[in-house]
Amino acid sequence: MFCYVWEYRVRPDRIREFEAGYGPDGDWVALFRPDPDYLRTELIRDHGEARRFMTIDYWRTREACMAFRDRFAREFGALDEHFDSMTESETHLGDFIVLEP
Repeated sequence: MFCYVWEYRVRPDRIREFEAGYGPDGDWVALFRPDPDYLRTELIRDHGEARRFMTIDYWRTREACMAFRDRFAREFGALDEHFDSMTESETHLGDFIVLEP
């Protein structure tokens, strides 16, 4: 299993909109969900810093994720641009192999 992690600093007046867009029923999941290799997205918020969030997107393989991004580059870019105004910063923390027992 593969995942990638992003960290976001969300503008104070856009937190609810950000949570809706990046949450389990949000626009990003709606884009990913039809792909059979997409598994899930987790949206987590820092306990001590309410404007700091992370997303973790899970895919069966890195190759499947990259193939999806290639096929839907236009849609992916449009969503990214739309949501860019909600954040003060976003940082790609890395791509990871999920170690399963």
